Amino acid sequence: MDLALLRTFVTVHRAGSFTRAAGLLGLSQPAVTSQIRTLERQLGRPLFLRRARGVTPTSAGDELAHRAAPHLDALVDLVEAGLDGDSGTRTLHLAGPPEFTSVRALPALTPLVSQGLALRSTFVANTEDAREGLAAGHHDLAITTARPRGGLLTSTTLCDEEHVLVAAPRWAGHLGPGALGHKGSVLLEQLPVVEVHESLPLVSQYWVTVFDSRPATAAAVVAPDLRTVLECAVAGAGLAVLPRYLCEDALERGEVVALLDPPVPPLRTYFLVARTGTLGLPHIARAHEWLVRAAVDW
Repeated sequence: MDLALLRTFVTVHRAGSFTRAAGLLGLSQPAVTSQIRTLERQLGRPLFLRRARGVTPTSAGDELAHRAAPHLDALVDLVEAGLDGDSGTRTLHLAGPPEFTSVRALPALTPLVSQGLALRSTFVANTEDAREGLAAGHHDLAITTARPRGGLLTSTTLCDEEHVLVAAPRWAGHLGPGALGHKGSVLLEQLPVVEVHESLPLVSQYWVTVFDSRPATAAAVVAPDLRTVLECAVAGAGLAVLPRYLCEDALERGEVVALLDPPVPPLRTYFLVARTGTLGLPHIARAHEWLVRAAVDW
């Protein structure tokens, strides 16, 4: 059987679309369709059901993917090992949110560099994009905020991230006595908001969890990196919802203060995700184990 057909099949299975798979493979959509039809003729059974949006694997398609994908990934790994030469260095491609990857994951992995591991990182804020890149073979490990479904990706719970509502000290005084005990809308009416997106993803999650309501305001400052959001909050731009690990030093220095101390703070869970079968590869397994152990203290 032609390995190119299997590679195309696995890519379509992971991408869930002929069009998306074609883009990942650098082929035209008709070429991908033709290869899948050829493989189906050789096997004598359909591998995908065509839908209005993308394709869904048949039971035979799922079975073939589970059997073939780990071996194809292993072949790719052998080729990449050859590209690394005889130095013994192996390259790990890690994807994840920019702040968490920068502050948590990459520093935790750096001791492995002296053991022959080279690190390459990709900042991917969107969980779906991270999973698609992982499934397509662009990454070896991905850190996501949602557990993947299906059998082609495997996940391990990494840690929970506590969110804190913070602002520069002058804003806490501006609210006045007793203001923090009111509903969340009072805070939003009086303080400008600093966020990573116009949709206020972190502030909205905080308000729903703590106040059981939606924020009724627009962001005063939008910056697509939580480290920048923190700096703007320290400078007095307004309130922000930030991971505790990111703002803990600023809290200790008094540059920002926690506006609330809810009995059950909002949490976001991180997952460490790999393609099924690739944890049998030593350099990926070692990095995976290292991150899981480091996360105990996070």
